[in-house]
Amino acid sequence: MVTTTALKTLLGTYPHTQAIKDRTIAIPGVELDFAEIEPVHDGFGAMADRLELDVSELALTTYILARSFDKAITGLPVVVTRNFHHRRMHYNVRSGIREPKDLEGKRVGVRSYTVTTVLWARGVLQHEYGVDLDKVAWVVFEDAHVKAFRNPPNVEPAPSGKKLGQMLVDGEIDAAIGAERAASPDVRPLIPDAAEAEVAWFAQHGVYPVNHLITVRNDVVERDPDILGRLFAAFTEAKQASMRRLDGPGPFSAADQEMIRLKGIVGDPLPYGVEPNRRAIEMAARFAYEQHVVPKVYTVEELFRPDVIHLA
Repeated sequence: MVTTTALKTLLGTYPHTQAIKDRTIAIPGVELDFAEIEPVHDGFGAMADRLELDVSELALTTYILARSFDKAITGLPVVVTRNFHHRRMHYNVRSGIREPKDLEGKRVGVRSYTVTTVLWARGVLQHEYGVDLDKVAWVVFEDAHVKAFRNPPNVEPAPSGKKLGQMLVDGEIDAAIGAERAASPDVRPLIPDAAEAEVAWFAQHGVYPVNHLITVRNDVVERDPDILGRLFAAFTEAKQASMRRLDGPGPFSAADQEMIRLKGIVGDPLPYGVEPNRRAIEMAARFAYEQHVVPKVYTVEELFRPDVIHLA
């Protein structure tokens, strides 16, 4: 008789994870017990800080941060979400901002200092537009998922009860990352031709930024060393099944498919495994250090187990 282990799991529902969520694809010896949390990032602290989950989707920056605090979790290079972030930055025209460099000396709102989208966007600002990130006052609405983290000195909390988009509309902050729904003629994209800038970014760096990947608690792996390989195989099968589907959009929205086409991504645009994502992981790790999220630049070999690095 085969013993089945129940694993408490947090996983968003995406076309390429649907077969995992609905149990169409079975994982030998494992039953995933899904905790439904919406939005999914509200559950990240349960894994990255409190270790209350066995398997969890987790933002890449949160994973790197958790590892810097020796949290007992290991990354599995199943990238369930990724995106470009030039289009996520907006400003209020009454702020006097006209170009990214003008953010210096201004107040910029973000959900949390360690959000992965914010990490990528700040990296773009620093490396593509020469913005000195230390000269920006970052206004945050949430703490990091790892509670021991302390924000840099140029980070301040938003007043209680305030909302990111409304503060941008009202001019209480000068700009924001992640306030696309702020509807006002005074709010405009910081990078007007963001789609074209993203094409140029990909052409230059070959990086399709990683946002969320899968993590597993270390004691689960210690009890069942083969679990990482079985999970990786199941997620790969689920993605392949989604991409073969002919009666739907596959694993990407129409907008994502157009974005992928424009950026010239060939083959599998959402690859799993460390090696096809190495450049993106290394870039995020460097950004995390430069932006005072972690005390050093973590290497891929420090972030992933040797057996995981070779999964494909």
